[in-house]
Amino acid sequence: MRIQRSLPPLLAHGRTAMILPYLLVLGVMTTITIPQNHHCPVGFFPCGNTSSCLPQSLHCNKIEDCENGADEKDCDDNTGLAITFENYFRPTYNELSDDCLLQHFPQKCDCKATQLVCENRNLHNVPQVSENVTLLSLKSNKIKSLPDDAFLMFSDLKELYLQHNQMQSISKTAFCGLYNLKRLYINHNHITSLKPRLFQDLHNLEVLILDDNLISKISPRIFIGLKSLCILSMVNNLLENLPKRTICAEVPKLCLMDLDRNRIKSLDDSTFLKCDKLAVLYIQRNEIATISEKTFATLHSLIDLELSSNKIQELPKHLFKNTKLLKKLNISDNPINFVHLEQFDNLKHLQSLGIEGIEITNIESRMFKPMTNLEHIYFQKFQYCAYSPHVRSCKPNTDGISSFEDLLASIILRVFVWIIACLTCFGNLLVIFMRSFIRAENKLHTMSIKILCCADCLMGVYLFFVGIFDVNYRGEYNKHAHRWMESVQCRMIGFLAMLSTEVSVLLLTYLSLEKYVVIVFPFSNIKPGKQQTLIILISIWLIGFIIATIPLWNEDTFGNYYGRNRVCFPLYADQIEKDAAKGYSIGIFLGLNLIAFIIIVFSYFSMFYSIHKTGIQTPEMKRHIRSEVAVAYRFFFIVLSNAFCWIPIFLLKVLSLIQVEIPGAITSWVVILILPINSALNPILHTLTTTFFREKMKQFLCKHSCKGKDSWTENSSKQSTSSVKFRFLRRISALENILTSRHH
Repeated sequence: MRIQRSLPPLLAHGRTAMILPYLLVLGVMTTITIPQNHHCPVGFFPCGNTSSCLPQSLHCNKIEDCENGADEKDCDDNTGLAITFENYFRPTYNELSDDCLLQHFPQKCDCKATQLVCENRNLHNVPQVSENVTLLSLKSNKIKSLPDDAFLMFSDLKELYLQHNQMQSISKTAFCGLYNLKRLYINHNHITSLKPRLFQDLHNLEVLILDDNLISKISPRIFIGLKSLCILSMVNNLLENLPKRTICAEVPKLCLMDLDRNRIKSLDDSTFLKCDKLAVLYIQRNEIATISEKTFATLHSLIDLELSSNKIQELPKHLFKNTKLLKKLNISDNPINFVHLEQFDNLKHLQSLGIEGIEITNIESRMFKPMTNLEHIYFQKFQYCAYSPHVRSCKPNTDGISSFEDLLASIILRVFVWIIACLTCFGNLLVIFMRSFIRAENKLHTMSIKILCCADCLMGVYLFFVGIFDVNYRGEYNKHAHRWMESVQCRMIGFLAMLSTEVSVLLLTYLSLEKYVVIVFPFSNIKPGKQQTLIILISIWLIGFIIATIPLWNEDTFGNYYGRNRVCFPLYADQIEKDAAKGYSIGIFLGLNLIAFIIIVFSYFSMFYSIHKTGIQTPEMKRHIRSEVAVAYRFFFIVLSNAFCWIPIFLLKVLSLIQVEIPGAITSWVVILILPINSALNPILHTLTTTFFREKMKQFLCKHSCKGKDSWTENSSKQSTSSVKFRFLRRISALENILTSRHH
């Protein structure tokens, strides 16, 4: 999970330590240390400052593979200046142990030294306090307004916390006299507007927090006098536009500006004019639709930039031309669908890039190569990680199918791909072998079944190749991922899988219709002959070959049709798929295959109904009921296997068309286990379970095993017959002699 650090939540809770002095912050900004970039091969990273290189998969795996342990350091993404500021925003008044040095203060408040904490004390007004107070916290009370000169006597006050009250208005002179104030928190109130020159006496103010109010408009005149302001936060207000006259003209030392969760709609050339000291800019979760190309032209010190969750459709080509010190950039969750190849060329020092939620239709490795110091990158899909193999950490690190290390991420998938491949190949080869040696009355049907087994066997070959390439890339897959998906091998095995699938579907449809005609119309003469059957089978293979080949004809039209995912099978559509490829895929999976599935289901239900009806009309009910149940079971499993295979595929296709995010784990199981289910079960359902095939198998086995026994039985029978015949003749002869003697 991506780890995000942000300053505003810390500020909003009233952390009261003194911030890092402005000069130190400026020093951090201008003295950026870029880690030494050792030249490691693509897919490897250096062990700190040593010359050793390790595979990308060993980074942050909770095992120290580098001798200096550099591979397990800096695993979290703490890039940017927010983490630097965070160390200086922790409460300090709770740590004080001095006695109270204030002479006057409400007894229900807590006093330590010159700091007074009156939090959640049901106060309706600013209390009377000694003039030497240096910290005053009035959080979580019921103060509704600040009158004129409310803090005039507190010239030593350095920190003032007014958040979580019910303030709706602030007098123009409320903060007069606070010449030493460094921190002012007015967040979580109901303020709708700020009067001009409200902060004119706050010459030393460094932190101003105005989060969670109802401010819809600001004027540069509001910030007159804030010459030392370093941090300005206006999170979750109603700002629709920033002033035409830049804020930085009145706040020249501003180094952090947070405008998160407002309603800002555009940024132009003058928005951040003269903000040359600005180091951190958060402007995410607004309604920004347009950005001028020179919006950030003056932000030479910018290190951390957040533009996520806006309505930006395209970034100007040279938007980041002058932000050369930028270390962290987040443009995630914008409706951007095109990124210029030169978009990030000037970001040589960038260490973290967030582009989650963005479908980059023209993604290329060229986009990310100039960012040689990039350590963390966040994509919409794992498959994009193949375009930035030099990055130390890429998220997401798996799509459910593959990971940085392996083509097949799960050990279960690795095992199943070999099991299903063996069952599919050897099962179909066994049926082809047995049907070649066993004579059948319907030779045309036997030929069709053998052709079906050949088509299904190709699915097993496809799975074998997936398993082989998984073994070949084991441990360093992401290094080869992009080349693999663009390779001829990936396209060829995708071609085999598509050919096997479509020929198998068409053959099953033909066999179902053939059985339907024979059973439902037993006396018809529309059964195809030998020549017609051969023409049909050849046509089916030709159609399947054309279907599988068309996407390979024109890459400009179809793109990399078979290389859309790691297993090289075009199972579902995405936004970056070309329109021709998307339409073609819909026509095959939701057109041809869906019609074939409906025909198969209709044919088998019609056959079962016909057999059931014929059985009722015959007088020998018991015998017919038994045979009917056997046929029903067989037909049920044939339809069930088709439904189990194709219904998930149809659903995935429909969900992908309506842009529902499909987890990669589902895709992997469908491709490895569910899609080949028909290819593995077809030889069993259409051959091994048939009564005719079982009887023929018994005769075939008995012919060889009982041949010697039958010969011995035949000889014994002949000897026995001869002996009986000899005895019978002797008795006839004796009887004739007796009759002759009596006659005489």
